[in-house]
Amino acid sequence: MPATHAQITATLRAAGCVFAEDEAALLLDAAAGDDLVRMVERRVAGEPLEVIVGWAEFCGLRIEIDPGVFVPRRRTEVLVREAARLADGPVVVLDLCCGSGALGVALAHLLPVELYAADVEPAAVRCARRNVATVGGQVFEGNLDEPLPASLRGRVDLLVANVPYVPTDDIAMMPPEARDHEPRVTLDGGADGLDVLRRVAAVAPRWLAPGGHLLVETSEAQANAAMEAFTAGGLAARVVVDEDAGATVVVGTWSTTAGSGRDDGTRAGTSVR
Repeated sequence: MPATHAQITATLRAAGCVFAEDEAALLLDAAAGDDLVRMVERRVAGEPLEVIVGWAEFCGLRIEIDPGVFVPRRRTEVLVREAARLADGPVVVLDLCCGSGALGVALAHLLPVELYAADVEPAAVRCARRNVATVGGQVFEGNLDEPLPASLRGRVDLLVANVPYVPTDDIAMMPPEARDHEPRVTLDGGADGLDVLRRVAAVAPRWLAPGGHLLVETSEAQANAAMEAFTAGGLAARVVVDEDAGATVVVGTWSTTAGSGRDDGTRAGTSVR
């Protein structure tokens, strides 16, 4: 069984790992002997590297990752940066569909925040509580906003939600490490991929403070339909696109005039590169 960096790299490359050399270095740093052998075997079998080593790099941080928990994607850093750009002083942050809690934790390292998070998956909640505890936040278990305390209503400045947005029929075409090793509830967005996004857009106004923002990642092809969902929920919507990162973020702003057709001064569909 491979033991050197070169041997592990060759084994991972043969298994189709695009970043085999970098992954080999991480595996060597994480374990040795029989533990290393098992880790390489798990990676060759398609298990996500982040689950194997127990952490993912996100916004320059090490976010703990457990088996059965969605692995944060690097493209989602665009959402975090846009949220931070919108902040004005200390903010209340709500991370829905929080998974490992990566988005909220990253924002807490960029801003003074009061952080709340929620997820429906017990494994995600256990993982998020460890990550969020490092920045003094709270994590609730339940479906979308159902477990949140009523005292939070109307106080949220930034609501971030990395919702599932893969259309049901497209899941079979996803890479095995996501399709076979991440909970389907974290991937499956329904027939057009926007079922959960629509639900989040509908409940966001009850939690957002005046002038507060909802930020959700989606695909570029879904952006127009996602903006329609935001508008239906009473939010003024725009789109941020980072082509280099392959990221599309829909941003909605809540105000007393949002539902009357006025927006926040940014033309819907604007791309930021």
